[in-house]
Amino acid sequence: MHNDRTITEARLKRVLEERIRPAVHPESVPLEVSVWHAPGEPVPVAEGLAAPRTPVAVGTEWGPAWGTSWFTVSGAVPDAWAGRTVEALLDLGFDENMTGFQCEGLVYRPDGSPVKGLNPRNQWVRIAERATGGEPVLLHIEAAANPVILDYRPFRPTELGDRETADDTPRYRLTRMDLAVFDRTVWELVQDLDVLGQLMHELPVDSPRRWQILRAVERALDAVDLQDVGGTAERARERLADVLAAPAHASAHRISAVGHAHIDTAWLWPLRETVRKVARTTANMTALLEDEPDFVYAMSQAQQFAWIKEHRPEVYARVKKAVAEGRFVPVGGMWVESDTNMPGSEALARQFTHGKRFFLEEFGIETEEVWLPDSFGYSAALPQLVRLAGAKWFLTQKISWSQTNTFPHHTFWWEGLDGTRVFTHFPPIDTYNSQLSGRELAHAVGNFREKGGGATRSLAPTGWGDGGGGTTREMLARAKRLADLEGSAKVVFEKPSVFFEKARAEYADAPVWAGELYLELHRATLTSQARTKQGNRRSEHLLREAELWAATAAVRTGAPYPYEALDRLWKTVLLHQFHDILPGTSIAWVHREAARTYAEVAAELESLIADALGALAGEGAATVVFNAAPHARGGVPAHGAAASAEPSTAPATTVEPREGGGFVLDNGLLTVVVDERGLLVSVHDRRAGRETLAPGAAGNLLQLHQDFPNMWDAWDVDRFYRNTVTDLTDVDTLELTDDGAAVLIVRTFGSSRVEQRITLPQGERRVEVETEVDWHETEKFLKAAFPLDVHTDRVAAETQFGHLHRPTHTNTSWDAAKFEACAHRFVHVEEPGWGVALVDDSTYGYDVTRSPRAGDTGGTTTTLRLSLLRAPRFPDPRTDQGVHRFRYALVPGAAVGDAVREGYRINLPERRVPGAAGGVAPLVSVDNDAVVVSAVKLADDGSGDVVVRVYESLGGRASARLTAGFEVEEVAVCDLLERPVAPATTSLSLRPFEIVTLRLRPLSPSGV
Repeated sequence: MHNDRTITEARLKRVLEERIRPAVHPESVPLEVSVWHAPGEPVPVAEGLAAPRTPVAVGTEWGPAWGTSWFTVSGAVPDAWAGRTVEALLDLGFDENMTGFQCEGLVYRPDGSPVKGLNPRNQWVRIAERATGGEPVLLHIEAAANPVILDYRPFRPTELGDRETADDTPRYRLTRMDLAVFDRTVWELVQDLDVLGQLMHELPVDSPRRWQILRAVERALDAVDLQDVGGTAERARERLADVLAAPAHASAHRISAVGHAHIDTAWLWPLRETVRKVARTTANMTALLEDEPDFVYAMSQAQQFAWIKEHRPEVYARVKKAVAEGRFVPVGGMWVESDTNMPGSEALARQFTHGKRFFLEEFGIETEEVWLPDSFGYSAALPQLVRLAGAKWFLTQKISWSQTNTFPHHTFWWEGLDGTRVFTHFPPIDTYNSQLSGRELAHAVGNFREKGGGATRSLAPTGWGDGGGGTTREMLARAKRLADLEGSAKVVFEKPSVFFEKARAEYADAPVWAGELYLELHRATLTSQARTKQGNRRSEHLLREAELWAATAAVRTGAPYPYEALDRLWKTVLLHQFHDILPGTSIAWVHREAARTYAEVAAELESLIADALGALAGEGAATVVFNAAPHARGGVPAHGAAASAEPSTAPATTVEPREGGGFVLDNGLLTVVVDERGLLVSVHDRRAGRETLAPGAAGNLLQLHQDFPNMWDAWDVDRFYRNTVTDLTDVDTLELTDDGAAVLIVRTFGSSRVEQRITLPQGERRVEVETEVDWHETEKFLKAAFPLDVHTDRVAAETQFGHLHRPTHTNTSWDAAKFEACAHRFVHVEEPGWGVALVDDSTYGYDVTRSPRAGDTGGTTTTLRLSLLRAPRFPDPRTDQGVHRFRYALVPGAAVGDAVREGYRINLPERRVPGAAGGVAPLVSVDNDAVVVSAVKLADDGSGDVVVRVYESLGGRASARLTAGFEVEEVAVCDLLERPVAPATTSLSLRPFEIVTLRLRPLSPSGV
């Protein structure tokens, strides 16, 4: 019997591929083809349609990397085809295994209206459902020669990732440009055999159902005349009717299929190409919706909808119509599918603000689910933000990629930092690009963790994705056959919201997962492409300042508030937080453009800030010091200004030569010793009477590792990187700066150079390090190490609106897997009564290890290391080459509150501007440092209301009073979209890490 099975499966495969599939289009005639190759970047549609054409033949090479060619195909339907279905078959040179990762096209009618997209799995265009014969055919194809970056030999360095370095070699060859008859009966037979063959293969060998299908397939193949497939296809289908009609078991798993095309907003293609990818895919999906009444398609990322609206209004009109019908479903409620580890507090909140508002304004839809299938781990701050945004469901897929530990749930309640829970699903089909294949469905059923626990259903995002493409007619045919088929899960297309409602109704007591959803993979995304990460961090803090000072100036002076500019700039920053841009995993072109964009954003925000500060400071020759941080410093109030900073009464910092080389710095609070190698060998906290650094160890030690992961170069750092390390202890220069205020250290290593300045500010318990690296290494990882004389089993790392604790030990595989993790502005460790913070202005990756104290004296050393630079070669072969600047500081004797304050301080330096002698009172202030103000702005609706967002920052209960620097008529608690949800007062009582958004209506909003 085993031999019968293998023989039948082999027979099915050959007959299907060599005889039956080709018979779907049994007759064809060639179309005439002509072309115009656009010079440079893509041109407007009207220009492409009007450009002169040159005749070409099938077999012609075309398409240098990133080029665009406009093909025109023309012909007529043969008279003999009258009454038959006719399609154009347009193969630009596709490889069916690379859908979304190679050349693509968008087909237009002569009037410029788009028809549908072309890709390897969608090469057909319907010409006539029932031809009359003689119909003229004229179509235009905007063909994009996107090069294959991730090919069959992945992770090979390539210069194709940027038009500035790619060669002009044609990359594709026209393969087929024909008119053809479409035989619906043969196509249906293909789908029958495809579904049954896949199901048969997945059923147990001894399953009676498997053998029932096998015998039916044998009978169907016997019924096919290989020289007359079309004439015998119906007879073959009849032999399969009984096995296709057998209903599924009542207990069969239920799969909610959702049409989808995960489109990376940038990755192995630039942003401008994503605009076109979205147009191609949505053109296809709206056409498919018209043909298939049971089909439901879901699309996330408001930015992508906005691009269609701007660049392809005809496609957008079709999208709006389908959305109104309830079949094209906007999901996700975020501006893009962002990374969620690295965006700052306000940025992650604004992803929801701008995303949900777009869907509300454009479609009148309140999206209820957060759709992040592909991001690289999920912040513990998300559940609270999801609920505050008015959503209630969360979907991810990426956790299935974890290398070490298998996540224990597929449907569960996810509990965030503050205790908020959100109902979450993690599809057991383990892909967001499902084809509804037999293998995928069998995997979903067998993999589903909640079997027997009351849950009976899961979700399957269905369609070609990453590079787009979407759902195909073949996938819909599978779904129809699998709706109620013995041996299979039951499949039905339905909206995500319908799935979630049903899933929660049957499994309301689902298990709980508390804390972050850490992805045990792609840890290097916290470090790759340092310029992109620095651009993001700088932009976030400049946006905070611009909103704060512009709002203050509007209320105080009547200056105009830059609503449009801030909205546009926020959307630009949010766009670049997409989960392949901010993580540093896109091609060189993307990051080159990102660097330019961040520079433009910074320049515009600096101008907005300067205008607001000028209005607030007034005319005069005095120096006015502005402090945008949420804590007072140096006599300057939080969110306000003083005529000048109060002179410090603390002892001045002294810098003396050290015997044997190096220097000793002392400011009365800390005594810092820099040895002859330029390393910190002592940071003594004089007030606490204890040493910060571990005995015999050196701090601010730069360490260089070999960094060649097993896969995914820009994405991954594997644990074995720690097996080899070079301590950078050789010094070229060790001296004081010209002003005598800092110790200057210069080192060279490999092909690189690093220059550091170590300072000890007057009156501060903070050792500051400014580092400039001229980086020219390859496949290396640079870290800055601080071995601390602190014994602790956990570290506190800042995340959005709070911090979370991670272990310093490796007791379990879950602990050990977190050998590289994310922190925002600070990492903090402490023993009871004394701690140390490490704060920074632009890095995200860190690691922490424990080791025995030197000399086997008992106790442990806790080593914190900041991840500074990497040098992967794929997908950008020149990742991070060049000059980089970092600022970080070691803060001994710091409690968590000090870490919060110092983290803001290093990212929001004071601004000094000329003006009148007076100060500027804060627009709002809070009387408890545990309650941090994360945003002060005017309401987005232009009402002149002041919006203030605060959060509890220490992880405890907190009471505070918010004082407004203007007369307030009304106060309301709002959601993230600034919609009032309840009346309030300015007396606040917050639970640990709670976020509260207040809307204050000024009594006299004139000038605002």
